[in-house]
Amino acid sequence: MNDPFTNLKSSMKKSIFKDFSFSNERKNAVKESIRMRQSQSPFHSWKIETIIAILESVQHESKDGYNISTQLFQKSEHTFQKNEGQLYSLLHLLENKEILHSKWINKKKYYSLNSKGGKYLATYKQDKSKQELSLKHLLEEASL
Repeated sequence: MNDPFTNLKSSMKKSIFKDFSFSNERKNAVKESIRMRQSQSPFHSWKIETIIAILESVQHESKDGYNISTQLFQKSEHTFQKNEGQLYSLLHLLENKEILHSKWINKKKYYSLNSKGGKYLATYKQDKSKQELSLKHLLEEASL
C-alpha cells in the first residue's frame, strides 16, 4: 500500500517545517481517520435503477462520461446532476469489477458494456429481485 503522506513529507522537507515531525501516535490517528472515511464509501447507497440506467446507456454503443450523464438526465435520472464526479467514481468501480470496459479515443474515455455487464443486465431484466441482490452485494463489497 502506498504511503498517503509521501507528498506531504516531501513538501515539508522543502519548507520551513523541515524539522517538524508527527508522532507515531498522531500518524496512526490520521491513518485511522482516512481508513474510516474510506470504509464509509457511498458506493452501496446508489440505487440499482441508476446502475441499470448506466448499463443500458452503454449497452449498444460506447459513450464517454458526458454522454452517459446527458442520457441519464434525459431519462430523468438526476442522481449525478449536481455531482458529476460521483458518476466517474461509479463508472470506475464498474470498470474495476469488470462490468464495463473502457478505452481512450481522442483524449476521451469511452465506456462500453462487456460480457459480464451484459449478463448482469440480461439477468436483471429477467429476474429483477435476484439481480438486485447480486448488484447490491457487488457494490457493498466494493465499498469495503
